[in-house]
Amino acid sequence: MYALSARTVLDDSFASLTLKRKLEAGSIPLDEVPEGVVVGRVAVAEPETIEDALAAAAAATKIWRAVPLSTRFDGWLELLASTIQEHEDEIVRMLTLEGHPLELARWEISGMLELSRKESADFLRGQLWQEFTVDGRRNIVRRQADGVVCITPPANAPLVSALLGTMSIPGGNAVVVRAPRTAPFGVTHVLRNLIAPILDELGAPPGVLNIVCGHPAPMIDAWINSPHVNDIMYFGDVQPGLKIERRCVEAGKKPILELAGNDVVLVWKDADLDGAASALAESFYGSGQLCMVPNQAVVHPAVADELIALVKQKAEALRPGYPDDEGVLLSPVLRHDRFNQFLSEAVEGGATLVTGGHGIQIDGTRDTSGFFLEPTVLRIDGLRDARKLDVVKHETFFPLLPIIVAEPADDEILFDSFIDFVNTNQYGLRNSLWARDESLIDRYVVETVTGGLLKVNDSHIAFTSPLPSHGGTGLTGGAFGEANYPLLRTTHIQGVSIVAQTDAPLVDKEQRDANS
Repeated sequence: MYALSARTVLDDSFASLTLKRKLEAGSIPLDEVPEGVVVGRVAVAEPETIEDALAAAAAATKIWRAVPLSTRFDGWLELLASTIQEHEDEIVRMLTLEGHPLELARWEISGMLELSRKESADFLRGQLWQEFTVDGRRNIVRRQADGVVCITPPANAPLVSALLGTMSIPGGNAVVVRAPRTAPFGVTHVLRNLIAPILDELGAPPGVLNIVCGHPAPMIDAWINSPHVNDIMYFGDVQPGLKIERRCVEAGKKPILELAGNDVVLVWKDADLDGAASALAESFYGSGQLCMVPNQAVVHPAVADELIALVKQKAEALRPGYPDDEGVLLSPVLRHDRFNQFLSEAVEGGATLVTGGHGIQIDGTRDTSGFFLEPTVLRIDGLRDARKLDVVKHETFFPLLPIIVAEPADDEILFDSFIDFVNTNQYGLRNSLWARDESLIDRYVVETVTGGLLKVNDSHIAFTSPLPSHGGTGLTGGAFGEANYPLLRTTHIQGVSIVAQTDAPLVDKEQRDANS
């Protein structure tokens, strides 16, 4: 599989696709391609190679999970942080080659660095191992590695998702990562050249890290049917993800799902409106093709007009461009049909188009055949019937932000309706509140039950240690959804009791009576 530079694809997508197909068919040699067009190539794994990777991982985890935490956890986090910092420019380049704008790439790297901070390390290590002395016993509550963890990252963010998945390794697991055929180069390059050397330095056995490129369906079939596999971590759309969840449970394997998000931002009448508007403008990062950006806002009617004007201003200031240009936040959107479908249905259903709504070229010129979409803001009046519109009910995954203006009502009733709106969302990734009233903030924190992460008066997408970067409930995480620390999701709790002396204390009737 050949990876072409993002600039080449944006300059002439048809010619680039034709060239890629010819290269992969072997009809033209690589030395006939102009310099700078092809950035890398990755071999597609044969079925035998996939089986070899699973067997190697199964053998490796038996050794790796017995390695002391001081090496496989403390050493891993220390080396991971220094490696990311030392090679930040290299990782950024890989991300821009995948089409991620520079600012987006830097934000993604900040998430990985937060995972390796002391606060995260202290929290996670405390979860992995705790000891107590009770009645002459050395009692341990620990998390034991599940074993072989298979990871299939999404096409929109393969590299950072693969890096997140490798956080299963310090839990004692071995991983098999599928490099997507549509974008395999960044995953393969960074895991092979940056992550594998960390494992070598720690003395990890061969097989702890495996990278194989291939189509998702046959590879997931192989994983589900393999006796070596314990967990499958799937990033992607809801419906295929839920099918994989059912198949995993039937096969006795643990499903770990990272599916869609449909995040809600609540804006109360006393909010910092400029701050809230900036958080809502994060909806357009990567042209909305990220699961954890804001997907909709619900605003108090007293401040709706002012907030919408601020969001409109910030949306119209964003521009398209090449991913390696400074100041660019918008990414290409390959298919505009669903965007147009959601937008048309919303407007026909009573929504008002505030700004945007058109395809554009890389220079900002409106063009239905352009690679980019204008950041688009909708106003929807009325909270009660808002979910009748698909643009509110479902994740959109393009730069289309509906702002729902609640019906006027007593503030107590109104806030109840805000909380109910969040809790009845089918999805549950991140949710946010902008308000100054501390009693309302307390209610929001206590009463909001959906989502893996809650934010109050903060960037919706910023990473902050030791909180998780991913994970959620409902259609976001499946039946077993929760905040996703891969190291914890791919391990299980185990209790251990050790008595040093030979005359072990026994549980007799007198002790049972005392304990009861």
